[in-house]
Amino acid sequence: MFINKLNQLYKPKRILYYTEATLEEIQAFYNGTIPETVKKYSNAFGTYDYPGIFYVEELKSEVIGIEFRPDDSRIDYPTELKTITLDASFFYSVEIDGDIEINYPFIQKLFTDIEKEDNAHRPYSDLCIKEDAKVISVFHGYKKNRILYEWKLYNDKAAHIMCDDFTKFEKDELYKSAFTDIITGSYNWNHLEAYLEVPADKGIEDYAFAHFDIKEFRVINEAYGHIAANKVLNNIVKAMNESDFILASGRCHNDNFAMILKDMPEAQLVQKLKDFFEKLSVLEEDPNYKIYYKCGLVPMKRAMLSGNRVADFAKMAQTLATNQKQTEVVIYTDKMHDDLSWGNYIKAYVETAIEQDEFVVYLQPKFDISKETIKGAEALIRWNYKKKEFLPPYRFIPYFENDASIAKIDDIVLKKVCEVLAKWKKEGKPLYPISVNLSRSRLYNENLIDNLVNIVDHYGVDHKLIDFELTESATYDNMEHMLSVLEELRSRGFKISMDDFGTGYSSLSLLTRMPIDTLKIDKSFVDNVATETKRPEDIIVLRHIITLAKELGFVCLAEGAESKPQVDRLRDLGCEIIQGYYYSKPIPIAEYDEKYLK
Repeated sequence: MFINKLNQLYKPKRILYYTEATLEEIQAFYNGTIPETVKKYSNAFGTYDYPGIFYVEELKSEVIGIEFRPDDSRIDYPTELKTITLDASFFYSVEIDGDIEINYPFIQKLFTDIEKEDNAHRPYSDLCIKEDAKVISVFHGYKKNRILYEWKLYNDKAAHIMCDDFTKFEKDELYKSAFTDIITGSYNWNHLEAYLEVPADKGIEDYAFAHFDIKEFRVINEAYGHIAANKVLNNIVKAMNESDFILASGRCHNDNFAMILKDMPEAQLVQKLKDFFEKLSVLEEDPNYKIYYKCGLVPMKRAMLSGNRVADFAKMAQTLATNQKQTEVVIYTDKMHDDLSWGNYIKAYVETAIEQDEFVVYLQPKFDISKETIKGAEALIRWNYKKKEFLPPYRFIPYFENDASIAKIDDIVLKKVCEVLAKWKKEGKPLYPISVNLSRSRLYNENLIDNLVNIVDHYGVDHKLIDFELTESATYDNMEHMLSVLEELRSRGFKISMDDFGTGYSSLSLLTRMPIDTLKIDKSFVDNVATETKRPEDIIVLRHIITLAKELGFVCLAEGAESKPQVDRLRDLGCEIIQGYYYSKPIPIAEYDEKYLK
């Protein structure tokens, strides 16, 4: 039988509105059928919980009802239901399988057994089972039932804390509160930090450092209950205390732990940690559930140089563990620190960079290879960092993609493109479409389309001159939403391109639904065309991509062509547009104007 021990909770004085129920109606409730007279109040203002079955001593039999907050003029209380006032109470809450038959004797035995292994100790108060429980309630959910059984409160320290009455606590209690963890009894970060400040006081000459947490710990908490989750935490503490390679350890917060480790060769230490985590990978309540960990490890040399900041570096490494179905130990390196520090710095500096107009747009021309004529360009961002050096995109774009900064960069590009298109229009120069990047993180911004339209319309630019490029990898975050955004943009007259086709995971069925104008074949397909390393398979795949694009009504553009043989081969295969160094590298807007808009 599956039992999820949820929590201990408090319900204030309340009114139970109920209807008497037959055995058939009780059984129907467990199958998900709630009497309409009660069900219609499920989400009413002032209800404390959902419709449920209530065992109330005073009523003598089970009823189906719902609880309301009393004496509130804003509430429309039920008029067709009977009522009874329930006193304030503490409850212990569990979930069990929905197919288990529930009755009063079963519930009593269930909670009597629970009390034997759990006295409901909490940080500032304790509960124990109430033998003469006045109220028991059962709430039905999807394939499970939640049972609330009345318990009683004792050993209430919460009041002393809320009243700042420290005289009620002994010195040893205050020490434990400051330096130990309430749930596991282990030392906490406050205690461990002393080791990092003056390790010699404990005879520690050198050490490595690790910080780790439990992957998907929230799942354990929610699916198996906090008691099962706390057991996992306690097992970790026990293992740390018993391990011969751990000099000191502590629970920092939630499921985060830190350890000071004996120094040893890197490979040996990593294996020690993996063996340590493997022994802690089984969930007692469900042997089929595998527990995984992510751990950041700071080797001795860097740990000794970091002092009490070593945890920051360990956590940096820890964040790079991203495989949810594997325990990972990531070793901190100086390059890792430099990269993360640089990322944090430029995110903080980006507003200043925008104000100083440090971001510059270059244009890379696109050519019709059958006519050898210009067909447009792609706008590419460059950063004239502090007006001293040009940073390549890889030095800043990946960092901005992880937060809202990329939207600001995209908008800068669009504004500069629209500004120059408006200028060329006024000068009577030929106008060709220019593509700009549409970062996938922006697709979920509900104001995205209005924002883009407002920018373009502000400069009076024809929508057909703006081509929004979306990378193929963006399509799998939320396909339906992505499609709706692209369809709306296309309905507004904009062009749409799929960038880097062939490098992501698009299905052909999705491709048939994509509202795009141009399919851009990634450079990786072009590199081996007309070279000594070319393979027949590469040509076959490229030919079919080009054929597929044309049959679906897309313009086919190949990126990255650098030689005449490549261009000639792509032309033979039916490709229409080329964007690559053979024709031009990305160039400043003024140079593009001078060369191609005469």
